[in-house]
Amino acid sequence: MTSPTEAEIKTKLAQLAELKGAISQAVVGQDAVVEQLLVGLLAGGHCLIEGVPGLGKTLLVRTLGQALALEFRRVQFTPDLMPSDILGTEVMEEDHGTGRRSFRFQPGPVFTNLFLADELNRTPPKTQAALLEAMQEHTVSYAGVTHRLEEPFFVLATQNPLEQAGTYPLPEAQLDRFLLNIQVGYPTAAEEREILVQTTGGGFKPVPQVMTGADVVVLQQWVRQVHVSDGLLGWITTLIRATRPSTEAPKAINDYVRWGAGPRAGQALVLAAKARALIHGRLAATREDVRVLAAPVLRHRILLSFAAEAERRSPDDVVAALLNAVPAPGAD
Repeated sequence: MTSPTEAEIKTKLAQLAELKGAISQAVVGQDAVVEQLLVGLLAGGHCLIEGVPGLGKTLLVRTLGQALALEFRRVQFTPDLMPSDILGTEVMEEDHGTGRRSFRFQPGPVFTNLFLADELNRTPPKTQAALLEAMQEHTVSYAGVTHRLEEPFFVLATQNPLEQAGTYPLPEAQLDRFLLNIQVGYPTAAEEREILVQTTGGGFKPVPQVMTGADVVVLQQWVRQVHVSDGLLGWITTLIRATRPSTEAPKAINDYVRWGAGPRAGQALVLAAKARALIHGRLAATREDVRVLAAPVLRHRILLSFAAEAERRSPDDVVAALLNAVPAPGAD
């Protein structure tokens, strides 16, 4: 694919601005959250959105689905949900002319472009794991037959904090499939007031559709062409390797981390930095892109030690210490 022209970039950036505007019609504030969501979309990855109930996580994802001209399906994850409720199942059909019976695969809700797994950690690990192949390979295997999912395919999962009643921790293999772990915090006082105004009145405006699946695929292809310098690649490599406890790791890592991030974390950080650069109209990633996205990429990929829990250290605290301990290159 040839590199995009300046005019093409301006056109797509205008579409992204329209997309942000469409989302802001329904979601007040949360600018960083919206940007990270778009980073995940353009990087071709999946996003895990975490926050306490009532912060608009589901509303945010539903609004994105409405603003994109893509097939969108939502599944509310519950303790009794089965893998077949997500992937699909075989149904028996009878030919009324011959009387012969045969099985036909009936696709489940995962066969879509934008799949919302609402409250993913409300369902047991067996059902959570049903998404692993779809997220990694963009396929579903059933009864020895592999079914391909239509592109683009994007999983957005919401999760309530584990200290909330009735939740199951996501397995590490599942967490690693998410490009970003997006934390949704409480709104500011002004934003909370605006939320009250918008949600207690009448006349909600419909969210306009501003982008198509073809637009998303083009932007995903452009992200792959964004330049990352050798120095920046070297820094990212060093950062990821430094998350693993060893004699050469920073003190904060050895003190507070049991298991560090794997190579997929480096891939995620490179792609996320490229996507953020494109969103900001640049064809080269910078140190700032890496710094801003280091926590969303790494916070769900490092396993903290008991010492960290005892001292109330969060993954973001460890990532901040990591960025301070591993110097960035002098130039991008």
